[in-house]
Amino acid sequence: MWLKVLVDGGKLPPGRVDNRDIRDLTPADLDGYVHCHFFAGIGGWPLALELAGWPEAVPVWTGSPPCQPFSLIGKKKGFNDERDLWPIYAKLIRTKRPPILFGEQVANAVANGWYDRLSDDLEAAGYTVGAAVIGACAVGAPHKRQRLFWVAVSSADKANLLRALGDADQQGLERHTEHGEGSCKPGRQPAQADGYVATTSGLWGDGLWCQLADGKTRLVKPGIRLLVDGVPNRVVKLRGLGNAIVPQVAAEFIKSCILALTDTANCVS
Repeated sequence: MWLKVLVDGGKLPPGRVDNRDIRDLTPADLDGYVHCHFFAGIGGWPLALELAGWPEAVPVWTGSPPCQPFSLIGKKKGFNDERDLWPIYAKLIRTKRPPILFGEQVANAVANGWYDRLSDDLEAAGYTVGAAVIGACAVGAPHKRQRLFWVAVSSADKANLLRALGDADQQGLERHTEHGEGSCKPGRQPAQADGYVATTSGLWGDGLWCQLADGKTRLVKPGIRLLVDGVPNRVVKLRGLGNAIVPQVAAEFIKSCILALTDTANCVS
């Protein structure tokens, strides 16, 4: 429902929202689509692609398979958890063979073998795989939120992908994102009488910060209203936000991959 509302409202790129379980999809269901987003949540990946300037005409898949089996909290069943849907996703990838994929998982996936399995599966299917653990604080967010971001490029389609990205680069592909007056240093804002610092500008400015005894300024009240009367489905909304990726982090990862791919092509040529 969220995705459809966001698409219809112009907050996300136009497209068809399919609410079926990925286990019910067939490869034929994906015919004719250039961008495919699996486990889309509230649309963090399509927004990240847009922020990164990914060309609409260049095919790409994204997916953040459920993290619950590999999270530090919960049942910790790992590969034995029925919510481990990577094998289903991998089968679609092997059949349709998109030229490039982006994805995300909890950072703990590195320690418990999830990323090793992903790499083995994709490399066996003819992909080159890379990854990095990046925190939300890398783009100035007031929390760590470490996540494993990964990319896979099809060796067979790499030349066509590079050509398409190169054409887009000639048209001025945006490679840098300005975040404005940062919440990285909210202490620059004037302190209020009660000891708090109110931030009103910047990407993460909608919060309340406190200057502590150790000289550091920390976020103590988020901009999201956690306790408020009259807001329907508040818990559902918070849960959706909690499971979502930070699009600005994903966008930086995508731009780094574009830069690495196009620079490599230039060096080779």
